[in-house]
Amino acid sequence: MARTGRPRTFDRDAAIEQALHLFWERGYESTSLSELKAAIGGGISAPSFYAAFGSKEALFQECAERYLATYAQVTECLWDTAQAPRDALELALRRSARMQCEQGHPKGCMVSLGVMSATSPEFCEVTAPLTRSRARTRAGIHACIERAIASGELRKEVDPQALGTVFDSFLTGLSALARDGVNYKTMDNAISQIMKIWDMSASRSNQERKLTS
Repeated sequence: MARTGRPRTFDRDAAIEQALHLFWERGYESTSLSELKAAIGGGISAPSFYAAFGSKEALFQECAERYLATYAQVTECLWDTAQAPRDALELALRRSARMQCEQGHPKGCMVSLGVMSATSPEFCEVTAPLTRSRARTRAGIHACIERAIASGELRKEVDPQALGTVFDSFLTGLSALARDGVNYKTMDNAISQIMKIWDMSASRSNQERKLTS
């Protein structure tokens, strides 16, 4: 007996990308199975969907993994100790802002938006990879600050937790701005402004070097 399966036009890699965009745009809870099937296209049936992906949750996990391995890499420079801490932080902010405003995919950051869209407790485990990614980015920001204090770039009395929260909240807020249609140029200018907070926390010797350079 012939086995019923996925339609001939089914392209799994393209389907993952389409599903990723839908989850990115709408979040896990608000995305229905019918919407996923429509986004994937190819006339995929419910049995074929489950045969291909297992479940909506499993599909989301696969989409999250793809996002974290691609788009979310814009902040990995926070962990690059070959760069000066300030440079690493500024680069992460500018790269993230640019990615969030790019054409070809939903605006904003799926990590920030995905975590915030999972409002029901039972969905916290589904979005756990995104939560862990947010924690890693936050830790990366704090690592830059700690490294700058240790090297004398920032004053030793700087509160790493407080300063880190300033930059972390700014980075998270870029997602809302991107969704509201704020363009990259405006965000880029805002990043120049917020980096002045770092400069205000710089050690006297580092401030003097900047003035004379």
